[in-house]
Amino acid sequence: MLDKTDAVATVAVKNLESAKGFYERTLGLTKLMENELMVSFKTGGSKLFVYRSPYAGSSKATVVTWVTDEVEDIVKTLQGRGVSFEHYDLPDMTREGDLHVAGAMKAAWFKDPDGNILCLVTPPQTAARQPIAASSRTNA
Repeated sequence: MLDKTDAVATVAVKNLESAKGFYERTLGLTKLMENELMVSFKTGGSKLFVYRSPYAGSSKATVVTWVTDEVEDIVKTLQGRGVSFEHYDLPDMTREGDLHVAGAMKAAWFKDPDGNILCLVTPPQTAARQPIAASSRTNA
């Protein structure tokens, strides 16, 4: 039913002007459209809707993930633009600076001005090329 329909990530924010600056200038997304309630951005072949909501930043989980081979380079660029990265204690992952690493997979998490958790991660096919650590294997 929905398998041929595009999905759009939506992010709730309190201050639309502040969020617009972050997503447009800090992250480098292209604004497609805006009105008094929301801003739409182009990100790769997808869209991201940022809308005003009193529930902004209330999710304790990742709300948007960008899949890229350039995680390390993007982290450095965003650090230069004042973005701070989150550090988590995750099973089967080590930390190398702001990167969380598991084999070939690299991920980095950061927050927007409203506290929404955003993520950069290597493509699954890149990470899949590496063998899984013995401690992560299950007997199937």
